[in-house]
Amino acid sequence: MAAGPRPGEKWLYRPESWFEPLDLGRVFGAGGPLEVELGSGDGSFLVSWAGSNPGRRFLGVERLLGRIRKLDRKAQRAGLTNIRALRIEASYCVEYLLPPSSAEAVHLYFPDPWPKRRHHKNRLVQGRFPELVHRVLAPGGWMHLRTDNEEYFRQMQEVFGAAKGLFREEATPAELLAVKTDFEREFNARGISTLRASYRRE
Repeated sequence: MAAGPRPGEKWLYRPESWFEPLDLGRVFGAGGPLEVELGSGDGSFLVSWAGSNPGRRFLGVERLLGRIRKLDRKAQRAGLTNIRALRIEASYCVEYLLPPSSAEAVHLYFPDPWPKRRHHKNRLVQGRFPELVHRVLAPGGWMHLRTDNEEYFRQMQEVFGAAKGLFREEATPAELLAVKTDFEREFNARGISTLRASYRRE
């Protein structure tokens, strides 16, 4: 790592440059396939999923330091060494920091829906997003989406449905369905259903 860990930030990775693609060997050392979660929240999903898949590497991308620290503490308590956290905007990470064909899965769960129409331009899933994700996924890699917002979910489906030749929709793997995020548990407890879709890179 570019700098030694600070208290509560053992697995927070600080690259030497924010303008060059990540060297995953430096981020993790030796390891297996990579999965990336964009917007890791409190780390509930990533820690659980990483614990069930010790042969894989997991990168949590989150811009809020408080959430990064929660992820870090949970990973340490669980004794996990296959997690790293990156404090950066998800859109920037996908476009500039993730190397081509480097990830076997990208997870995006309950992103900010920016519900007001004038704010829709701030949504992550729109425009070039499928092209950018296609670039960082290995052939056959997965893009997993979840939200509670029906209107945003329709937009997600439209955006990826229009990405002909890049992605095809497939059922979310059963083992993944059982792992929930902090937001998802809260929403489900209030009777709010999870809307989900998964796409495979062509």
